[in-house]
Formats: sequence, C-alpha cells, structure tokens
Amino acid sequence: MTGERTAIEHTSEAYRHDALAVVLRVNGGRLEVLLWQRGAQPQAGRWALPGGPVTATERLGASAARQLAAKVDVRALSHLEQLETRSDPDRHPLARIIATAYLGLVPADADPTLPADTAWQDVQTLPATAFDHGSIVGSGVARLRSKLSYTNLGFALAEPSFTISRLRDVYAAALGYDVSATNLQRVLTRRNAIEPTGQTAVPGRAGGRPATVYRFRSRALEVTDPFATLRPPTAFG
Repeated sequence: MTGERTAIEHTSEAYRHDALAVVLRVNGGRLEVLLWQRGAQPQAGRWALPGGPVTATERLGASAARQLAAKVDVRALSHLEQLETRSDPDRHPLARIIATAYLGLVPADADPTLPADTAWQDVQTLPATAFDHGSIVGSGVARLRSKLSYTNLGFALAEPSFTISRLRDVYAAALGYDVSATNLQRVLTRRNAIEPTGQTAVPGRAGGRPATVYRFRSRALEVTDPFATLRPPTAFG
C-alpha cells in the first residue's frame, strides 16, 4: 500500500486538459476544416482548432460541444465523435496541457455564421497552425476517409437528398481522389446505405433524362461493410 500511495502522490499534479474539435465539411469541391486565428501569444497569428479547457464539472464531450458553440452553431453538426488524445509533454510551449480532440462533420447544405476570427480552410493547403493542431487535423481527415470506406458516414457530409452525381462530388472531395458515380451508386446500394426518394431532379440546360434523387436510409452512424477496410482505397471507383 505504501508503494501504491507513493505512486499516486507522485502523479497527483493537476494538468490542464483541453477539448478540441476538428470540424470538417465539403464545400466547392474541397474538404475544409474550421480554424480560428490566435490573437495572443504564444503563437499569435497562427490558426488553431476551436476548443479550450475542460472545467472541473464537465465531461469531455460536453466541453467540446460548449466550446464549439462559441465558434459555430453546434446544431449545424451532423456527427460528433471522439478522435484522439494528445499527451506529449512538449506539445505546448508554456505548460503541460493534455488535449482530447473530437471529429465533427457539417453537411454541405449548412452554412453556419462564423466569428470574424474564424474561417474554413482547405485541408490540402492549411495555413500555419498552432502547436500540434495541423497534425490533429490530419488525424481527423484520416478518420473520416477510413470510415467512409466501411460505414454510411457520407450522410453527415451530404445534403438530406441528392443526385448520385452530387454525392459523387462530395465523396471525391472528402476522399481526396476521383470517384466513379456508377461505382459509388453500386457500392452504396449494395450496402443498403441509400434509397431513392421517388423524386427526380430538374434537368439542366442540356436537358436529358431527369436524375433520380436519393437519400441515406439512416442519418445515424452504421457499419455497412465490416470488411471494406481490408480493400484498397479505390473501392468507390
């Protein structure tokens, strides 16, 4: 017991614990992340993930939601899940701060109002980021791309209803490579992830046959193909 008590006392120093959010959306053919520009030192002027300290009475998820509300309407989020915890003692230059990051997704038809210091940034061309936040963004993008291969998570990025052509554009931007509309429809239909709404889209200027409008069968996360992660990333075309 003495050894156990000594170990507990040795590790009882309190550290700050931050909750951060990697919020992603597809817009204009790009996958974007929500960042805010720091106005104070350390690393003033660099771009950071929304978040901050967890209070003594909060759970991590509640803290992430509360702090997101200061930057973006949380109701705009269609999905939120815990991503990872960073505990490198040197991740912050002034103090020992542990951070737990969450992955949040915003559908393509949402356009929440943002504060002046906050903006959507292309994940492929991030500005200079604070601390390890650029690396955490990378983890969020990797998690999204992985889950798109074996779940129905596309529902969280797409509009409530869509043509296959439009859905293809969303998947291509999120995955970072071109996607065949025919293959995407075949895969998602076989997995019972999407269904026709019974409506058709208004034809464009070129005319032609009106496109069928689809929707995701469920707007809650479901595993649709548990073996897809063993396949190459070209499963959608």
